[in-house]
Amino acid sequence: MPSKKTELIPKRTPEKKRRTPAPVHQLAAIAVEAILSKKGEDVVIMDMRSVSGVADLFVLCTGTSDLQIKAIVDAVRESVKEQTEERPWHVEGYAGLQWVLLDYVDLVVHVFSPEKRSFYDLERLWGDAPMEKVADDAVEGVKIALLEEIAQAAS
Repeated sequence: MPSKKTELIPKRTPEKKRRTPAPVHQLAAIAVEAILSKKGEDVVIMDMRSVSGVADLFVLCTGTSDLQIKAIVDAVRESVKEQTEERPWHVEGYAGLQWVLLDYVDLVVHVFSPEKRSFYDLERLWGDAPMEKVADDAVEGVKIALLEEIAQAAS
């Protein structure tokens, strides 16, 4: 039986692969910029490498309405595709627009309604993971220390 922490995210398997070699920290940075461009709130990056095998990074954010959640999800998908030619391996929740999950294999982007964000509280659930909050008023090109550390470690 899958754990409650991982039941919504398909496990990594040999057939679960990304299409491009773009580094995960680059995908995460693109996702964060797309989220901020649509005024997503409470953006948090979580380094899952030491606590979970389902993904290397989570990016979490909140949209205040169905329309904003849709705009954020569409912006992330479009920006990642335009800049890296990468597409999500799996998408969950797009029809309901309460918690949309974009699974890019080693990056999972979670876009929540305020109620679902509060209820699932992934920051508490995965509290052992290193994480960094991005200011809601951050601008394009914002430096995210956690992503910079991952980039340095990868090179």
